[in-house]
Amino acid sequence: MQMTVKDAAKALNVAEKTVYRWIQSGGLPAYRVAGQYRINRAMLFDWATSKRINFSPTETPKEPENAPLPTLAYALQEGGIHYRVAGANKTDILNALVGLLKLPDHVNRDFLLQALLAREQLQSTGVGDGIALPHVRNPAVLEIATPMVCLCFLEAPIEFDALDGKPVKVLFTPLSPNVRIHLHLLSRISFALRNPKFKALLAAEGRRDELLDAARELDPESPA
Repeated sequence: MQMTVKDAAKALNVAEKTVYRWIQSGGLPAYRVAGQYRINRAMLFDWATSKRINFSPTETPKEPENAPLPTLAYALQEGGIHYRVAGANKTDILNALVGLLKLPDHVNRDFLLQALLAREQLQSTGVGDGIALPHVRNPAVLEIATPMVCLCFLEAPIEFDALDGKPVKVLFTPLSPNVRIHLHLLSRISFALRNPKFKALLAAEGRRDELLDAARELDPESPA
């Protein structure tokens, strides 16, 4: 959902000139449409939370509860599978990952990078065995319509502050239009990581078709 400066001022309980000042200082993420500022509602929520500013929206968009949930294979096809992603540290790798994502033109990639880094500062998304699941705290932050999971194999393992202390070589990054799909994708990734065949393909950096076929086998009754 896109908000005007007036909407944002009302949600933050401040004057409109204060919102303009925050935008012009480079802090509050916004972009121009036909000469007018537009602000992503989820981005504003995340920004206000990080600044400890009270956010009081007058209305909350409802999420469709009966919409079909995506399979892991579908999400991987949409997000892409990438090999030999280079970077010397966590920040470098996440920056490279953001550059690989297939995102709509209106998405602010710099903001996404900062959101991913902020999530890592709260707690590492390294889940063990050389695998991490970097994701944003607010799944609607990008206001995307298509759910996806980006899978990256790193050129070299990097320190990720993982739970087991092992460096990370594989990244799964889910991007979702809402909380329901976000939790579903995290659940499907977790399920896949407990599957010996899928886990072996990850360790061997299997081909795209092999990984997608293995993911489809995990949801045999789901539509293509």
